[in-house]
Amino acid sequence: MHPSIQKVTQRIVERSRPTRSAYLERMADLKQRSPQRSALSCGNLAHGMAACSQGDKDTLKFMNKANVAIVTAYNEMLSAHQPYETFPDVIRKAAHGMGAVAQVAGGTPAMCDGVTQGQPGMELSLVSRDTIAMSTAVALSHNMFDATVLLGICDKIVPGLLIGALSFGHLPAILIPAGPMRTGLPNKEKQRVRQLYAEGKIGREELLDAESRSYHSPGTCTFYGTANSNQLLVEVMGLHVPGAAFVNPGTALREALTQAATEQVIRLSSTHGGTVGLGDMVDEKAIVNGLVALLATGGSTNHTIHWIAIARAAGVIIDWDDYSELSAVVPSMTRIYPNGQEDVNAFHDAGGTPFLIRELLSGGYLHNDVRTVMGYGLDQYTRMPQIDDGRLTWSPAVAKSARPEVLASISEPFAPNGGLKVLDGNLGRGVIKVSAVAKAHHVIKAPAVVFNDQDELKAAFEAGNLDRDCIVVVRFQGPRANGMPELHKLTPYLGVLQDRGYKVGLVTDGRMSGASGKVPAAIHVYPEALDGGPLARVQNGDPLVLDALNGVLRVELPDHELSARSPARVDHSGSEFGYGRELFGWFRRAASTPEEGASVFWAHDA
Repeated sequence: MHPSIQKVTQRIVERSRPTRSAYLERMADLKQRSPQRSALSCGNLAHGMAACSQGDKDTLKFMNKANVAIVTAYNEMLSAHQPYETFPDVIRKAAHGMGAVAQVAGGTPAMCDGVTQGQPGMELSLVSRDTIAMSTAVALSHNMFDATVLLGICDKIVPGLLIGALSFGHLPAILIPAGPMRTGLPNKEKQRVRQLYAEGKIGREELLDAESRSYHSPGTCTFYGTANSNQLLVEVMGLHVPGAAFVNPGTALREALTQAATEQVIRLSSTHGGTVGLGDMVDEKAIVNGLVALLATGGSTNHTIHWIAIARAAGVIIDWDDYSELSAVVPSMTRIYPNGQEDVNAFHDAGGTPFLIRELLSGGYLHNDVRTVMGYGLDQYTRMPQIDDGRLTWSPAVAKSARPEVLASISEPFAPNGGLKVLDGNLGRGVIKVSAVAKAHHVIKAPAVVFNDQDELKAAFEAGNLDRDCIVVVRFQGPRANGMPELHKLTPYLGVLQDRGYKVGLVTDGRMSGASGKVPAAIHVYPEALDGGPLARVQNGDPLVLDALNGVLRVELPDHELSARSPARVDHSGSEFGYGRELFGWFRRAASTPEEGASVFWAHDA
C-alpha cells in the first residue's frame, strides 16, 4: 500500500475504535436473533405474508428460505429512477429461481435536484437524506427479511439508503443501479447555451431546447455529478456486482445484472450459510477505498458531507483532514464533465470502473483485503460484464484505456493529486474542488461582494454591478439557516464573469452541485453565518483571499477588527412555511456541522 493511504487508514481505525466496536456489537446482537421471522408470532407472520401468492406463503413458512427486502426509490419524475418501475418483477423472478421470496418492503422519497435547483424546494434536499435513511429503517423494521436490495441512484438517495440499511447491518445488502441515459447534447454546448441565456442573448425557448437535448430519456444524467459519483464509489466499495455502475437502462445486460445481484445477495443470507452483513463490509478500509475513488475521479463535493454520514452510520469516524491528506497523494485518473468534456458513457466505454480499480490497486491506492458482496478481495471488481451467448459473463478489464483522454493509466495520470483541498483561515473552514478549475484560477485575491440570498446575485449580475474582480460571498445558506441548498444556479453568472476576464471566486456556507466546475468555490464553510460565523461579519469591499494552493481562506483584516463587528442578521421567520419547510425545522435545529456530515443522527457526538 502507498504509505499515505496506510497512514490515513490506520488513523481512522484508531479514531473509530470505540464507535466501531459498539456498532459491531449491536449488529452481532441482531445477527444472533436472525432469521427474524422465527421470532414473529403467528399473527405477525400472517400479516407479513397475507398479500403473497400461495407459493410464496409456503416458502415463507420455512425459516431456512430467504426473504429479500426490496427498498425502492422509484418514481416517474426522476429520469434516473423511472427504470426502477420494472425492477421488482425482475428481482422477484430471480428470487423464485433461488427458492426464495422478494417483497417490496417500502419506498423512500426521491427528489430531483435538477428539478428543484434554484427553487424553494431545494431547501428540502439535504434533509431528504436523513428522511430517506429513516424510511429505509422503517421498511426493514418488520423483521421479515434475510437480505436487502436497495434501488436508488441519485444525490442524497444512495447515502440515505446506506445509512438506513446500516442500522440493519447484520443483513447482507446490495445496491442495484439502473444506469445512465445515453449521451445527448455535448456538455460544452450545454454550458455555452446556459451562459448565453444568463447574458440575455437567447430566450427561454432556446434554453429549454438545449436542456431537453441534454436530459432526454430514462436514466441518470450523464455528467459526473453526485448521482454518478454515488455509483462509482459504491462499486469501488464492493456493494454492486462488478461493472454494474454505468450500464444503460433498458438493455439485456442491465436486466442480467439486476438478476445476478438478487441471486448474489440471497447467497449471502444466513439461510444460505452467509455470515457477512452490510455492516461487516462497510469498514474503515472500504470507506477509504470510497474516498480514494472520489478523489481519483474528481467526484462530487457533496461527498465531503455524505460519506462522513455514511461512515458514522457504521461506527467509522472520518473528517476533512482525511480527505485532504488522501487528495495530496491520490492521482487524478479521469476527465469526465465537469472535469473534462466527456460523460460517464465515454468513461465506461474507455474501460470504466474495472480499469480504474485495477490501476488504483496496482499503484497501492486501494485496499484489496476487503469484504465485498462478491466475497473477499476487491480484485474481483477488475472485471467487465457482458452478455455472451445469452449468458452473463465477466472478462478482465481492458489492458489499455480505449479513451486515454478520458480515463488515464496509473503510470500516466492527468495530475499527481486528487484536486480536493481543505481551506482554513479567519473566515472559517471549508472545502474546494480544483480538479475542474484552471490553474490560473487556483488563487484569487479580490474585494468581497456580499449577498444574503442567491437571488440577490442574479439581480446584481443583470444590473452590471459584478463586472469587476470580486469574490462573491453568499451566506446564510448553511444547514441551520435554510437546509443548505445547492447553489448551482449561480454557476452560469460567475462563469460569464470569468470568461469576461475578471478574477472571480465564490465563498459560501451553502453547497455546490457536483456538476459545478470552472469557477473556484470555497463551499460548506463553517461556522455558518446563522451561528455568528465569520462570514456574518464580512462586508462589501473587504479584501478576501481564496488560495487553493496553500489551503487558505481569509479576509485580510486584523482579527480584532473582524471580531469587533456586529454579525449580520437575516430574518428567516417569513420563510419557515410553504414548500414543506414547516416539516424540517427539527433538521435546522439539530443538524451537525458539514464536517460532521450535516446530520441529525450523530450531531456533536465525536
